Amino acid sequence: MSAKLLYLLSLLLLISIGCEPDQNQRKSDFSLKTTAKKDVFVKGSPIEFELVNKKNKTIESVKFQLSGSHIENGQVPEKIKLGKQELTAIVKYESGTDTISRTLTIVNDSNPKIYKYRLLNTYPHDITSYTQGLEFHDGFLYESTGQNGESKLRKIDYKTGEVIKNIELDKVYFGEGLTVFNNKVYQLTWRNKTGFIYDLPEMNKTGSFRYGESQEGWGLCHDNSVLYKSDGTEKIWRLNPETLSEMDYIQAYTNKGKIIGLNELEWVEGKIFANRYQKNGVAIINPGSGAIEGVIDFSPLRKEVKQHPKLDVLNGIAYNPDTGTIFVTGKNWDKLFEVEIIED
Repeated sequence: MSAKLLYLLSLLLLISIGCEPDQNQRKSDFSLKTTAKKDVFVKGSPIEFELVNKKNKTIESVKFQLSGSHIENGQVPEKIKLGKQELTAIVKYESGTDTISRTLTIVNDSNPKIYKYRLLNTYPHDITSYTQGLEFHDGFLYESTGQNGESKLRKIDYKTGEVIKNIELDKVYFGEGLTVFNNKVYQLTWRNKTGFIYDLPEMNKTGSFRYGESQEGWGLCHDNSVLYKSDGTEKIWRLNPETLSEMDYIQAYTNKGKIIGLNELEWVEGKIFANRYQKNGVAIINPGSGAIEGVIDFSPLRKEVKQHPKLDVLNGIAYNPDTGTIFVTGKNWDKLFEVEIIED
């Protein structure tokens, strides 16, 4: 067996075992030990840890990194991402060099702010649409809907609810989130690990793309530079705009822990707004760190739509740059609501 293969196997073993120091470092004379309960630290606070030198080796130098960023005196870098991160020590000693790691969890340093909304207008919405994605472009509303055999991509006059263009997906696909980027519509599917690309203004399908490490497609948005994709977990993946490959991800965390079930996404003035699956609220997420900085409770809106057996939760957020307001709807809702977000 080659040395390279042995190295890869040992690296995989290190990742799979996690943060148990005795097993994690059984082939090394060193280990990392922290003082925090369950290795959880708060953003901005020092990380208290020590390098355990089991056999009293003569150490020449030690460099510490947190997910690739150099750290000194245990201080967490200001721009560190939240969530599961790798604390790594590169140890040079009398017999060579060892690299050892331990998984830490970084949580936010403050509670999310609570926001309310002011209802401005109400518009008609197709009650048969199982809304998954919603976005404005050039004054029109683009919508992606779900359910096998019922999934669609639509261009809509939001004021009247008129469907200007309707594209039905093959019944094997369950439509999910969408975004409009560089004059193209990108639409996700749920479990097929496939997304579709359409041109504008004709909305002809011009291609498709495959997912990488993320197992499912949920929500999609962009910041005019990269695309962001949710997969139903706490992760939001950043996609290369040219290849649509997954570059890296952020993890959505509060000061208490991770928030899973992130669904439909919308880019709103520098923040990511995200539905949470089976909830009637929206999280406001910092796209750099993953910190959940705010939450909006839209539960009252569900009482304002027609009550029927197929009525489901809020899903669908669209920011209209022409009005500077937010539009929300839900799965099989007969109304589209225009709202203004205000701090509680």
